[in-house]
Amino acid sequence: MKFAIPAALSLVGLVASTTIPRQSCPEASRFGLLGVSPTTVNPGDEVTVTVDLNCAVNHFGIVPRYLDYTIEVPEASNNGHEPPILLARRDFTAGATSDVFTAKVPFASYFAGAPYVIVLRNTYPVQGTDGSSEVLITGGISTGLNINV
Repeated sequence: MKFAIPAALSLVGLVASTTIPRQSCPEASRFGLLGVSPTTVNPGDEVTVTVDLNCAVNHFGIVPRYLDYTIEVPEASNNGHEPPILLARRDFTAGATSDVFTAKVPFASYFAGAPYVIVLRNTYPVQGTDGSSEVLITGGISTGLNINV
């Protein structure tokens, strides 16, 4: 009889762990998980951009107001002549947990061999220090993009 109660509790724990879905949300997913396809393009080609915002919205409480997508060369590799190029600015739909769209790579000046990335800037509201106002802040993530020049 001494083992019946611990065994029953173990069984309840096992059943609960298999029936309750757990969401694993690493810190890196706080602003979304960004993907682009294809990853090698020419100016004028279409790219499909996908962002999974499930962890951002449901785990971290970061609900975007705007999603800005730019093509950039990271600062450490930028020669000073490669400004961010706006790919898209999108309003976030309340209740959504993803964003998917297709856009054309702009016919801009690109540098051969530069390590381009698509950057997502997630603009979201937080409560102001007065307790009643809203302050918009941004966080971002990026993914690689090879642009043939």
